[in-house]
Parts: sequence; structure tokens; C-alpha cells
Amino acid sequence: MRYFLITLAIVTTSISQSVAQEVTKQEFDSLKSVVFDLKTDIGQIELNLQKSEKKLRTGMLISTIGYSVVIVGGQLLGGENNDLGEALLYTGGAIGIGGTFMLFQGFKLLNQSKVKG
Repeated sequence: MRYFLITLAIVTTSISQSVAQEVTKQEFDSLKSVVFDLKTDIGQIELNLQKSEKKLRTGMLISTIGYSVVIVGGQLLGGENNDLGEALLYTGGAIGIGGTFMLFQGFKLLNQSKVKG
């Protein structure tokens, strides 16, 4: 009887260890898939950041140039080059609005890079 109980204890222990290893393997596979998904998301975020950085830099440059032209046009108003000043105001305003539009596109790309849970 004693040998039977010892054998039963050993078999029960070995079965519980194999089940515990199986659960651990399932958890490990689940963890691997989560890590892979996170790597994919990070790659997409980095790609969107690179795209948005280019648009943001270009938008800032164009806006700066456009609004600088507006300032120059405003300085020319009221003098002998009134027509040139007015033309520069409109042209600079259009260039500045175009640059601002590019800035908004860059920010839209940044918002796309957020992970949707």
C-alpha cells in the first residue's frame, strides 16, 4: 500500500508539472504575440513621425516666408509703392495660409501615429 501511495504521489506531481509547463508555454506564446504587435505599432509610429517631421518643417518654412512677405508688404503701404505693398500683402497671405495648411497636415500625421486601443 505504501508503494502505491508513493507511486500515486509521483504520478500526480509529474502530471501537475506538465500542466503547469503547458500553461506557461501558452502564456509565453501570448506574450510573444503581444511583443510582436507592439514592435509593429512602434514601427508604424516611427514611420508616421518621419513623414510628419518633413511636413512640419516644410510648413514652418513656407509660413515664415509667407508672413515675412506680409510684413514687408505692410511696410510698403502708404508710401510711393502702395500697389506693390498691397500685392505683397495678398501674395504673402496666400503663401502663409499654404504653409499653415501644410502644418495642419503634419499634425494630422502625428495624430494617426497614436495607438488606437
